[in-house]
Amino acid sequence: MIIIDTYEQIINRELMAWKKKILRKSGTFERISKTAQNKMNTFIPKKVHGVITESVRNLVEAVLKGSKFVSKERDVSTLSLQQKDQWVKDTIGTYKKTAVIEGAGTGAGGLLLGLADFPLLLTIKMKLLFEIAGLYGFDAKKYEERLFILHIFQLAFSSEEKRRETLLIIENWDRTNHTKELDWQEFQQEYRDQIDFVKMFQLVPGIGAAVGAYANHQLLEQLGETAMNGYRLRILSEKA
Repeated sequence: MIIIDTYEQIINRELMAWKKKILRKSGTFERISKTAQNKMNTFIPKKVHGVITESVRNLVEAVLKGSKFVSKERDVSTLSLQQKDQWVKDTIGTYKKTAVIEGAGTGAGGLLLGLADFPLLLTIKMKLLFEIAGLYGFDAKKYEERLFILHIFQLAFSSEEKRRETLLIIENWDRTNHTKELDWQEFQQEYRDQIDFVKMFQLVPGIGAAVGAYANHQLLEQLGETAMNGYRLRILSEKA
């Protein structure tokens, strides 16, 4: 007799594989690459670091203090998890295309437009996360939901140690103290340190457009995968 797995069983297997990837220790090559990247970061102009820092600070404040990024409400109460997942995948695809166009455009403009890409890309990323929250049926007008979104963002772009800590918080969200303030300085430092160094080559005239398009595509894909699985974890946990 052929046994066909339910969609929930399939998702549970995908979540196990994803969590394993999130929690795995960095290999030798990755550690060497990170050391080299940290060294190269010391050569990046202070102006670049300043733009990133200020952009992240403004982003965190905007998310926590209001609902600037809240998308239009959609009734998804009658949709199955599989239907929601498909809608989310389609949405991620749309945002990746937007990020690619934006990255290519700012990358082709040299230093000034290249710097402009950092706050623009942050906005695209955050809008995507708010869209995904709504598609999974969570109301981002609520403070705790916006806090959850920031934790998803941090899980996608943080160090190995911080990923482990953040994943644990997400897995136990219903038992988490949501009144604790987010340390935005740590948040921006983790993000700045984890941005792929290839993004910095977006500032180089001549190759910036191609680099910007590729980097933005990869970063949005990484964020989309993290958000999908983060919300899947929460949904299945609450259901259990």
